[in-house]
Amino acid sequence: MAEKGAWVRIKKTVLESGARADRLPEETRGVPFVMWVKGSLTEAGQTGETVTVLTKSGRLEQGELVEANPAYELGYGKHVEQLRRIGDEARKKLFGGEA
Repeated sequence: MAEKGAWVRIKKTVLESGARADRLPEETRGVPFVMWVKGSLTEAGQTGETVTVLTKSGRLEQGELVEANPAYELGYGKHVEQLRRIGDEARKKLFGGEA
């Protein structure tokens, strides 16, 4: 149970798969277009319930409560060795000396 005012993340389906544009690739067209929003709950709610949140920009959004106190997660993927080598070569050419 998340209390009123708790920082949460919700999920809202903007377009069902059948309503998406025909010009999209098949893999994209075949899944719903989903929006994820973080904000403060306007009323208490439980995971899976439809709730309303107030975003930091002052919008009210409604969707399925996914989690309370969501972490800020950011990743750039796995290390790509070729990019490291290219970067070393570029620095050597631009600035001289060892990379």
